[in-house]
Amino acid sequence: MARRRRLWRKKYEVPSYIRETLRQLQPPEDISVSEWAEKYRFLDSKTAAMPGPWRNDRTPYLKEIMDELCNYETEEISLCKCTQIGGSEALLNMLGYIIQQDPSPAMVVYPSDKLGESISENRIKPMLKSSPALKRLYKEFQSQKLEMQFEAMYLTISGANSPSSLASKAIKYLFLDEVDKYPAASRKEADPISLARERVKTFRNRKIYMTSTPTIQTGQIWKALQGSDIEKHYFVPCPHCGEYIELKFKQLKYPGDEDGLTISDRADQAVYICQECGCIITDQHKDRMLQQGRWQTVKENNASRRKVGYWINVLYSPFVRFSEVALEYLDSLGDPEKMQNFTNSWLAEPWEDTKLLVFASIVMERRTELPEFTVPEWAKMLTGGVDVQETSFYWTIRAWGDHITSQNIAHGQALSWADIEYVMNLGYLKENGDQMVVSLCLIDSGYDSDAVYDFCADNADWALPSKGASNPMNTDFKLNKINKPDSRAYGMDLVIVDGEHYKDMIASRMKKKNGRGSWMVHKDCDMDYAEQVTAEHKVNVKVGSRTVQRWKQKSSHAANHYLDAEVYALAAADIRQVRFMHLDSEAEAESQSPKQEGQPPEEEWIKTNEEWL
Repeated sequence: MARRRRLWRKKYEVPSYIRETLRQLQPPEDISVSEWAEKYRFLDSKTAAMPGPWRNDRTPYLKEIMDELCNYETEEISLCKCTQIGGSEALLNMLGYIIQQDPSPAMVVYPSDKLGESISENRIKPMLKSSPALKRLYKEFQSQKLEMQFEAMYLTISGANSPSSLASKAIKYLFLDEVDKYPAASRKEADPISLARERVKTFRNRKIYMTSTPTIQTGQIWKALQGSDIEKHYFVPCPHCGEYIELKFKQLKYPGDEDGLTISDRADQAVYICQECGCIITDQHKDRMLQQGRWQTVKENNASRRKVGYWINVLYSPFVRFSEVALEYLDSLGDPEKMQNFTNSWLAEPWEDTKLLVFASIVMERRTELPEFTVPEWAKMLTGGVDVQETSFYWTIRAWGDHITSQNIAHGQALSWADIEYVMNLGYLKENGDQMVVSLCLIDSGYDSDAVYDFCADNADWALPSKGASNPMNTDFKLNKINKPDSRAYGMDLVIVDGEHYKDMIASRMKKKNGRGSWMVHKDCDMDYAEQVTAEHKVNVKVGSRTVQRWKQKSSHAANHYLDAEVYALAAADIRQVRFMHLDSEAEAESQSPKQEGQPPEEEWIKTNEEWL
């Protein structure tokens, strides 16, 4: 038998540069974002309530949202969410996936630079260091808080309050967090989201991920959700009937206050009632329901799926019990600020204050029997208001009587200053033939102020320039002086108007039935006017550390020009002492009432108090 010879292989150590070259040439793993997170993501004990390896089964509703980033058809993903649902962690998982699997320039935009620095230091950096795969790629000593360097890519962290940082780099991946807290557009710059979107234009395979809790219907995240090609909600199977249902707050049931229980006791007994079979669902059922849940399309706007929107409320959160949701709601009743927070942060719905919410149908109910251009018999004064736009003017003329009773007698859209001068100097007739003219008209000077000043200087007997107050005022209006030496209106009064207060007045009086103290319109009032004067609603907004109520447009495309014109007409009436006109009428009536003579004081006293006898 032939003797087998042993083959000895000498092992040579592979140089590090060859190993690194081979690693660089190795193709990325064929895995999704959710698979990557479960394999590589570690939650740091500093930032996570449940530290350790990432597990998709803790928040199964995030799996499809994260994986949508890998869908070549999808360009934009929006997540309208409540708090405590894990939306920010999903964003971090997407970032980690990009760094390791598809290194490309990326940007994350937060509401402010300060918040961006905090998240960079306390959320992103711990994620990079706790994951060996990411730590190897992270170039810590070449990185800064707002710009992190990695192998083959960089990550920019920007604040929405810094327009320059949003307009300086080309990126493939754009992440927009808490977009409803971004500052609005200024006269010099577009809004932050539009500026950030410009950065991804050069990449055909660009991806945009947008997430936030909603605020109002005109907020960015709600607009993104409504404008998505496909809108999806999460459905879970009922543990009793097996039907897939969407968890809705109205199905959360608890004892009423007639039983004499405290709010806490009532909330502790909260359960969910299945809308299909009427059976009771408790917190014990939730984990299994979530595991078997699925995203279902509830609205499809276009055949394409370039934009996909997701919506989810707090009832799905594995970290929040049904009793906590009920307690938060019961504690918020009667407090508009708390109720808005509950609606936004818990229900993930936009907020509307129904106390001052008005609709176009209410305006149409305020029509009288008088045709357009006819002044009511009770009217004592006419005032006007003009809202100046780039291409036209919106004007209104309103009649005023005792107790701030008013009626719109005419409104319209003018194309020139000559048209405004014409309508404001016409004689408007009452039914008895008496003629009235506009006593005072306030003209918006926010746009093209020089032209407004010149026009008002030429028509100083009936016109004054005005603009809305930028800060809260102690009075409804105040008179300043125009201090532009080169203007023909130099030294003329400029009316600063508290538009918030006057919109409150219009909304409250609009709800009064026609008659004394009501806000009315003429018989021929059109729907466009009605929609414009009801185009805003009052919502809570953050101003620094305070929450205040402000009037905001119900939708971004809704015109509100007639509302602004009516505000100026009301302010003009205020300047002309409309609140005190009824006192003159009462004094006149008292002076004309007949007096009985010849009765001694004793008899007058007995007659006045004869019911006592």
